[in-house]
Amino acid sequence: MLKVNEIYFSIQGESTFAGKPCVFIRLTYCNLRCSYCDTEYAFYDGEEMSIEEIIEEVKKYNCSLVEVTGGEPLVQKDSIHLMRKLCDEDYEVLLETGGSLPIENIDKRVRVILDLKCPSSNMKGKNLYENLDYLKSIDEVKFVIGTREDYEWAKEIISKYKINEKCEVLFSVVFDELEPLTLTNWILEDKLNVRFQLQMHKFIWKPEERGV
Repeated sequence: MLKVNEIYFSIQGESTFAGKPCVFIRLTYCNLRCSYCDTEYAFYDGEEMSIEEIIEEVKKYNCSLVEVTGGEPLVQKDSIHLMRKLCDEDYEVLLETGGSLPIENIDKRVRVILDLKCPSSNMKGKNLYENLDYLKSIDEVKFVIGTREDYEWAKEIISKYKINEKCEVLFSVVFDELEPLTLTNWILEDKLNVRFQLQMHKFIWKPEERGV
């Protein structure tokens, strides 16, 4: 059984899959408290569902792309079984994880989107850097940048762990904290090998709207 906050059908707003229709499975609970969190409603609210019930709900949308997100989905250990079952059902599965819990036992068919927490999140100390040893070429590492300090720190981490040699690297801004143009200019000035992204869904719908 898993505690599920919501299951909904929308446009993928981030990652290299941005713009594609996707079914989102948002699991309840999170072990982090990031300063800019936009999904605090997922900390506790939800209903118990079996893996079979979750997959039956996903099937209603007739969409092959599924993202397991949160909160922090890996807080619930059965999330690993859910992702394996989704892969067995021939779904293309994305996992959005905050980078503080182990990814080594996740099915290799799952595309992991690992969010390394920058200093302004106040959660930098929770980053589990051992996870970088388990990244696959299909995975992605995301940095949410709120300040120049965040940006310089991210550059150091990318270089130290040779993340560009492992997988795609994504940079995005803390919404309403850092201007997208500012971050874009920093990337261009440094000729940084990263993919800049916006949270597309926050421009299509209202930023505070749920289930989109």
